[in-house]
Amino acid sequence: MLVRIIDRFFLKDTFALARIISCIEDHCSDYEAILSKLFPKSGNAYRVGITGPTGAGKSTLVDKLAVILGDKNKEIGIISIDPTSPFSGGALLGDRIRMRELAKYENIYIRSMATRGSIGGLAESTKDVIIALEAYGKEYILVETVGVGQIEIDIADACDTIVVVLIPEAGDSIQAMKAGLIEIADIFVINKSDREGADRFAQELQIILDMKKENGWRPPIIPTIAVKGKGISELLTAIEQHKAYIKGNGIFQNHRKQQIKHKITKIIEQRISEIVYGKFLKVIDIDTLSVQVFEGKTDPYSIVDKSFKNMPLLLKEQAFYRNRLQNE
Repeated sequence: MLVRIIDRFFLKDTFALARIISCIEDHCSDYEAILSKLFPKSGNAYRVGITGPTGAGKSTLVDKLAVILGDKNKEIGIISIDPTSPFSGGALLGDRIRMRELAKYENIYIRSMATRGSIGGLAESTKDVIIALEAYGKEYILVETVGVGQIEIDIADACDTIVVVLIPEAGDSIQAMKAGLIEIADIFVINKSDREGADRFAQELQIILDMKKENGWRPPIIPTIAVKGKGISELLTAIEQHKAYIKGNGIFQNHRKQQIKHKITKIIEQRISEIVYGKFLKVIDIDTLSVQVFEGKTDPYSIVDKSFKNMPLLLKEQAFYRNRLQNE
């Protein structure tokens, strides 16, 4: 079944893509084997993160941006991070409802994902879904994060260009800086720029950028009215300019290498966690040890140090008794 679904995936079967993404999200038994097959085919798409406060119009912006790219016959993948449903743990699918206009484009694939309690604004498996979309042949991947404002951390690690969407009535630009969005932004969008205070908001943001130490790229400020499609072409131009900039000076390549390094580290941590929780804690009497600490006979650090020293022996003994029981 695994071979068949992967074969269909590489034949551009949309159903196979959906099945694989669901497997990745749910951490099904084959998800690591699937990702192992997909990883060598990934890395060719350009990843754009769209983030900002709730109500800034991120979904409309993503919609209009995807239409322009879709009309250029680009292969587009959209990952829309939805709040987790308190009942099912799944995505509420609000963004997919708002993106019905994109349904007519065969070259645009939309997937809503639940945050499932992730504190960085991205679902934990989002980066793996990006790998799947890249392996499927998508050229641009647009990732829209849940609008939590102050904890948009993961988006900077997952994407190549970060677009921060703000609106005039969201507060002055100082508030944007407090939210940490200034630090991760490659491009600023002031959406709903036909509203009162938009020009003043842009000026204040420019002042803050003037005070910020630049690393060679100064984030442009793009005014848009997403519902009317105004400013979207200018936004795409800014994205392409940033893409050329980071690819031209090695930032893009170094960032991708760091992403791979981070992935390897995460897998190592996961393997160690599986050993600790799946084997190690089963062969030590943690309840008795906890009582000894409570009674003042020892301390947690000494227990852990001693247990790790004895871990190979404990695991060996466990394997010996398990094999003996099987032979009996």
